[in-house]
Amino acid sequence: MTSAASRRPQLAHLTAQLDDLRERGTFFKLRVLDDQQAPVCTYDGKRVINLASNNYLGLCNDPRLEEAAIAATKKYGVGSGAVRTIAGTMHIHMELEEKIAAFKGVEACVVFQSGFAANAGTVSSILGKEDFILSDELNHASIIDGARLSRAKIKVFRHKDIAHAEQLLQEVQNEPGRKLLITDGVFSMDGDIGPVDKLADLCEKYGAIMMVDDAHASGVLGRNGRGSVDHFHATDKVDVQVGTLSKAIGALGGYVCGSRDLIDYLYHRARPFLFSTSHPPSVAATCIAAFDILENEPERIARLWANTSYFKQQLTGAGFDVGGNTTPKSETPITPIIIGDGRRTMDFSRALFDAGVMATGIAFPTVPEGKARIRTIMTSEHTREQIDQALETFSSVAKKIGILQS
Repeated sequence: MTSAASRRPQLAHLTAQLDDLRERGTFFKLRVLDDQQAPVCTYDGKRVINLASNNYLGLCNDPRLEEAAIAATKKYGVGSGAVRTIAGTMHIHMELEEKIAAFKGVEACVVFQSGFAANAGTVSSILGKEDFILSDELNHASIIDGARLSRAKIKVFRHKDIAHAEQLLQEVQNEPGRKLLITDGVFSMDGDIGPVDKLADLCEKYGAIMMVDDAHASGVLGRNGRGSVDHFHATDKVDVQVGTLSKAIGALGGYVCGSRDLIDYLYHRARPFLFSTSHPPSVAATCIAAFDILENEPERIARLWANTSYFKQQLTGAGFDVGGNTTPKSETPITPIIIGDGRRTMDFSRALFDAGVMATGIAFPTVPEGKARIRTIMTSEHTREQIDQALETFSSVAKKIGILQS
């Protein structure tokens, strides 16, 4: 049988790059979930303890969200049938945006089809080639792509380095054009919290626009999960808040919060909003129900943090590196186990799966060379018994393959 590369040599470079991944030991196949996203579920036909999901609060399969989705489908159908600006804005979309704005304590909100679209669409639309973007070196890929699409001049400051960020602001303060400073609220690979308050103060001092991507802080930090901006009491100083509906909220999508003028401008200029069909009504209804739960069940977030604290303590006690040495120290439910070598990391991940724990290996280019890790995320719904079983599996497998000493 002839290979794809020999049949279509135009794509031979793709095959070569995949062969390189195989040689490095970092090629992977997608694991397929056979049932619901839950603390214990079935991937590829195998029952495993799931430590890889963004389902922080267990809302992916909450019965109340399921009922809201079914009711909205029966009432409104399965799709909106158009982009928002033509014929696809339904009352339930506006209800969701109003719900989020009230939750965040801001004037207005716009919902995008994904968190990636929210970041990329916002940055690329509010800035132009005469402007400047100051970005943390570990910001999410969607921020980086949005910055590139804007054609603005990009300045990168060292991770969470306030002095370096100020130095860059000083360098560009007399240049023509707007200045936008962007940080993640929680950094998705290391789990550390961005210095939102200090960066917001810098923006106040130098007249820059302040933007925060709160994807991994939504539902996790702040009052009832309002995010890192609320956590730092910086709502009045942050001009653009980006969040997600597909992690702690349990469904799909992203959103941007801010002033009424910001949101009206994005309605007119944000390309992902203008050229993508709006959310199915079932998804909008699901998200509305999720925000009701955040408001009324703060105990879910308390359980999340209790589980996180226990899990981190036990991993550290067992001898694992969970950050703070060659990488930033995790401060949230995102808990990386730093291995370093990409091949060893992927081998460890596969061995964990075989032993009954779903914990994904992350290697270059997602993280820098030499900083590969097993990335775990704790949820509010894991039981102590499940956590202890997972911890025992981590230790036994790590000793078996030489990551920990026996």
